[in-house]
Amino acid sequence: MIEKRIDHVVAWLREQVEISHTNGILVGLSGGIDSSVVACLIKKAFPNNSIGVILPCKSNDKDREDGEAVAKACNLDYIEVDLTEAHGNIFLKVNNALGDRAQKRRLTDANLRARLRMSALYTVGNDMGYLVAGTDNAAELLTGYFTKYGDGGVDILPLARLTKREVFEWAEYLGVPQSVIDRKPSAGLWEGQTDEEEMGVTYDAIDAYLEGNEVSEEDKIVIERMNRVTEHKRVMPPMPAPFID
Repeated sequence: MIEKRIDHVVAWLREQVEISHTNGILVGLSGGIDSSVVACLIKKAFPNNSIGVILPCKSNDKDREDGEAVAKACNLDYIEVDLTEAHGNIFLKVNNALGDRAQKRRLTDANLRARLRMSALYTVGNDMGYLVAGTDNAAELLTGYFTKYGDGGVDILPLARLTKREVFEWAEYLGVPQSVIDRKPSAGLWEGQTDEEEMGVTYDAIDAYLEGNEVSEEDKIVIERMNRVTEHKRVMPPMPAPFID
């Protein structure tokens, strides 16, 4: 079953490149489970026209090590672009300009990292004529657990139909390094950050909700609230109604 679904997504990836008249696909390698599975998929789809991009930005060295391990495991070509200095320059200038008006420094810092990574990925994509593959799965899309115009700024979403549980199953099947599979899911937004702690709900609960299975009332409230307040991330920006002269 897994092999058949993987083949389906690989064929879909090839179709997307053909439709878009591009040359191949790239993905940002964070060292996490989702980007690792996408890395394996794009390598299968385009053995000679795929690349991973490691984007350190005030990051833990473990992120880079795991990203490199994934690239080597699936024999994916990769480059590294360190964004730490660029992030520091922008963040300092914004904070200096805001002064006492700055309020959400940690979240702003984290989202700037994600948006700089998006810009770097598209710079590489523009140069090579590659599509940018996103790494969000069904659980993250439902809850809006991604940065608008950050990791949410992509061309294609190969994992959009997979629960988080299925992502782990695919990772095992595709030979993702065990060190990556064993990591607690994290967006790498700040030191020690984990997805489940930040969201206040487990991926198991979100997966169960997606599958129509029973979840606790407390988890249901959290999941549905996240879905409701992040709706703006899943639609085009609002615009005025047509003019009537």
